[in-house]
Amino acid sequence: VQLQASGGGLVQAGSSLRLSCAVSGGDFSSFAMGWFRQAPGKERVFVAVISGSGRKTSYSDSVKGRSTISRDSSTNTVYLQMSSLKLEDTAVYYCAASRRMWPTSQLAYAYWGQGTQVTVSS
Repeated sequence: VQLQASGGGLVQAGSSLRLSCAVSGGDFSSFAMGWFRQAPGKERVFVAVISGSGRKTSYSDSVKGRSTISRDSSTNTVYLQMSSLKLEDTAVYYCAASRRMWPTSQLAYAYWGQGTQVTVSS
């Protein structure tokens, strides 16, 4: 299973950004898909997850209300739409795939993408 994250970049605070993660080599619908992020000097933390069916989602408090995770089974892609970006959203964002239901723990994820950098400027 391979995951390829993209869509990061340098954006201004208050703007929006959509991250994508293309999945190949596995049964996409069998994976819960998650997004995590790692800010400079900090540990990687959970951001959002969507179940294999797409019917269940969960968000960290830090992005809840500002972000939407979604998936497209026709293209085997998961998205993270982020709006009202803040300076503290600056991080490397990773997508990951899990065979669990919709886990928030990194330990439940067996497959990881390479990460995409999001930098929010003032």
